Amino acid sequence: MASTVAPPLSLHHHHTPFVPTPITNTTKHSLLPIFTPKATLSLSTKTHNKKSNPLLQEINKLCESRNLTEALNFLQKTNALNNAEAMGVLLQACGRQKDIETGRKVHELVSKSTQFSNDFVLNTRLVTMYSMCGSPLDSRLVFDGLQRKNLFLWNALVSGYVRNELYDGAISLFMELISVTEFKPDNFTLPCVIKACAGLLDVGLGKVIHGMAMKMGLISDVFVGNALIAMYGKCGFVEDAVEVFEYMPERNLVSWNSMISGFSENGFFKECYNTFREILKGEEGLVPDVATIVTILPICAAEGDVAIGMVVHCLAVKLGLNHDLMVNNALIHMYSKCGYLAEAQTLFAKNDNKNVVSWNTVIGGYSGEGNVCRSFDLLREMQMEPWKMKVNEVTILNVLQACLGESEMPCLKELHGYSFRHGLQDDELVANAFVAAYAKCGSLSSAEHVFYGIETKTVNSWNALIGGHAQNGDPRKALDLYIQMTYSGLAPDWYSIGSLLLACAHLKCLHYGKEIHGFALRNGLEMDSFIGISLLSLYIHCRKMLSARALFDRMENKILVSWNAMIAGYSQNALPDESLNLFREMLSNGIQPYEIAITTIFGACSQLSALRLGKEIHCFTLKANLTEDVFVGCSLIDMYAKSGCIEQSQRVFDSLKEKDEASWNVIIAGYGIHGHGNKAMELFEKMQTSGHKPDGFTFIGLLMACSHAGLVKEGLKYLYQMQSLYGIEPKLEHYACVVDMLGRAGQLDEALKLILEMPEEPDAGIWSSLLSSCRIYGDLDMGIKVAEKLLALEPHKAETYVLLSNLYAGSGKWDDVRRVRQIMKETGLQKDAGRSWIELGGEVFSFVVGDELLPESEEIRDVWRRLEEKISIIGYKPNTDSVLHELREEEKIEVLRGHSEKLAISFGLLKTTKGATLRICKNLRICVDCHNAAKLISKAVEREIIVRDNKRFHHFKDGFCSCQDYW
Repeated sequence: MASTVAPPLSLHHHHTPFVPTPITNTTKHSLLPIFTPKATLSLSTKTHNKKSNPLLQEINKLCESRNLTEALNFLQKTNALNNAEAMGVLLQACGRQKDIETGRKVHELVSKSTQFSNDFVLNTRLVTMYSMCGSPLDSRLVFDGLQRKNLFLWNALVSGYVRNELYDGAISLFMELISVTEFKPDNFTLPCVIKACAGLLDVGLGKVIHGMAMKMGLISDVFVGNALIAMYGKCGFVEDAVEVFEYMPERNLVSWNSMISGFSENGFFKECYNTFREILKGEEGLVPDVATIVTILPICAAEGDVAIGMVVHCLAVKLGLNHDLMVNNALIHMYSKCGYLAEAQTLFAKNDNKNVVSWNTVIGGYSGEGNVCRSFDLLREMQMEPWKMKVNEVTILNVLQACLGESEMPCLKELHGYSFRHGLQDDELVANAFVAAYAKCGSLSSAEHVFYGIETKTVNSWNALIGGHAQNGDPRKALDLYIQMTYSGLAPDWYSIGSLLLACAHLKCLHYGKEIHGFALRNGLEMDSFIGISLLSLYIHCRKMLSARALFDRMENKILVSWNAMIAGYSQNALPDESLNLFREMLSNGIQPYEIAITTIFGACSQLSALRLGKEIHCFTLKANLTEDVFVGCSLIDMYAKSGCIEQSQRVFDSLKEKDEASWNVIIAGYGIHGHGNKAMELFEKMQTSGHKPDGFTFIGLLMACSHAGLVKEGLKYLYQMQSLYGIEPKLEHYACVVDMLGRAGQLDEALKLILEMPEEPDAGIWSSLLSSCRIYGDLDMGIKVAEKLLALEPHKAETYVLLSNLYAGSGKWDDVRRVRQIMKETGLQKDAGRSWIELGGEVFSFVVGDELLPESEEIRDVWRRLEEKISIIGYKPNTDSVLHELREEEKIEVLRGHSEKLAISFGLLKTTKGATLRICKNLRICVDCHNAAKLISKAVEREIIVRDNKRFHHFKDGFCSCQDYW
């Protein structure tokens, strides 16, 4: 047979143990040309060409047509019960068809016959028949009742025990064989015993049997070698499996299939493809069979590699294997897992020989995609004509994975009722899955009801309920359930610990979290990837980034999720610089970031207004083809908006192929923080005409836009329409926007009235917004009352005392100012210093108010002095009302010169070329003096200056600001 070398597959796995016959060709995703070899398979069954007598022909015919009762009657009618060969054929058929009742009748006839009582062949077939029918006890009774035994009978019983997964019994029987009989194990005995070792994952005993095979000269037997390969692979000793494979003097297709399976079970997907490709070379005269195809296809599914899966599909068609039910099911599974449901559905529809696995596979595909309707349609269809397929536990489990939200509750209850009616609820996996599903759908009470109905609760049962509470809104109950579980005598496993850490993270309960961390350390669980990520989440939620980083640095094998968690943690805890630094470290370690990391990094750039870095990462995402992801698209729009480039935000938005509600919300909010209220309202109308329904987030952006643009009438209209037209109940966030809008416009009484009439209790954020407005408009009486409310809610928050102090300062109440500041000093509260930053050349430079220790402080001061001279000529006068300290006028002017945004602007002018736009960020609201100065600087130096304070953007150009002095 001419051998044709198939180019290798594209491989991406990190593990690289030695594999048979390395291949150097590197053509991607190609197994062509497919050959049609002339040689037969090594394990093909040879048919003996001898004529059967009429009796045997008739018995064979009846057995093949599954008429076993009729075959037995035929033997009785024809007085052929003394024909050992015919009886043996019938016993074999009973085993294959698992017809134990007919088998027992044949057994009775054999037992009554003195001729057959000591017939080794018939008794061996009786032992085998019972084991194939799932009754190894009957096999043992037959065996023990025999006066004379041979090795075939011992082998049949050992094989029967292994077939019925009685691995300990098989090992004990083997020990009895070699210790009390004169028989020596042969090449049938050892493979069965080796399989028992694999079932017990007892590689030590497996190696003993391996040594025995070598001493007995059986190691060269292909069946023994194949069993050893399978055992070592299943036990995780891949190198030993490879060594056995390499030294086999004879290998058949099962040998190669066993190697592929061993590699697959241990995650060596690259080596699976290598080995498969070696078979296709044809050098050993082998042709892939059904086992080969159904072993390689799940690997394609696990890797999401539909390209290779399609090549294997073509191979199956060429070899005529695609009509095999197992192959068809494996193909459906592969296409479903790779997201090609249309192809999976086509294969499923064309298959006229569906079994329950076929239905379960396609249901699992649609359920995994969250398609509840299609999953339930298939569930109903499989039970109707012409299929009338019986639903099993796997069917229920596959459908349940689609029930993920409150809207699926009716379907979930329907499925639960069905499970009760058909006795499937008693299965532990099904019951646990219902507990988890009810929790995910928001019905924790139903989840508990199912849980308490489970008669024998295992750790997995408790985990389902603990995890459900931890993930779906009642983390404190999760901790209580854990205590109940330990009282019941069950020890937690890694999943229990992960759920508890999640609960502690939600509660920000560091004390309990540290106790659980200690438990994980004592039990060697800290390095488990799932536990490690849960611990990172705990410390990040509790704002303990140093502890999180220490844990992260201790991780030996940092998976992508751990990098993503740390990068996101820094960003969420207002440490964008560290987030960017860790992202760079991730890239330098050769780790490819995906959508989650990219989204987080865009968020960090947004916090810093780091436009250049944002643009660089935008280029990276374009090259990595990640911009189609909806989350990446939204974060990109947000990054440009928060970096002062609303026009670029609009371009990114316009380029999106599919705009969902989230993308509309982001662009509306983007225009809102830039003060373009009319544009935000225009987009709101376009959003609705394009068929997208606004949600609560839409109105937050819209109300914020109205607030910054002074569109009070329009904002109040939207607040009213939220509920009346769109059925959206306003939440605290919406009321906060409206309170801010009214306060900004000086309508303080209306703002207070709205707060008092709100259906929800106002939070500190709402009172703080009103207090800020009271300070701006100098309403001392209302401000004091609001401050009392605020201090009752947050007595230890520095911002409240600062606002109250500034309110008194603005009214000249210096004694009260000193009193408030003394309280802050005594309680250890510190005011956040004014801080501004500017990005230049990809590096972020930070400035703090009054900072004179900068390396270039003198140059910065010199730039400002020259600027102050220029803008004084065109109308600048220091607004000392912005200095809320009891100082002389000259001292106040000097304080104004040290404001952080002035330092940042001066530094930007010092370091950039003429005409370049300056982009400044500030952590506090820009004061009136800096606002006036920035307007005049933009005119004097003919530059655009963009300042983002903690509320909105200010675009200064030609002596004007985009806010029109309303902020």
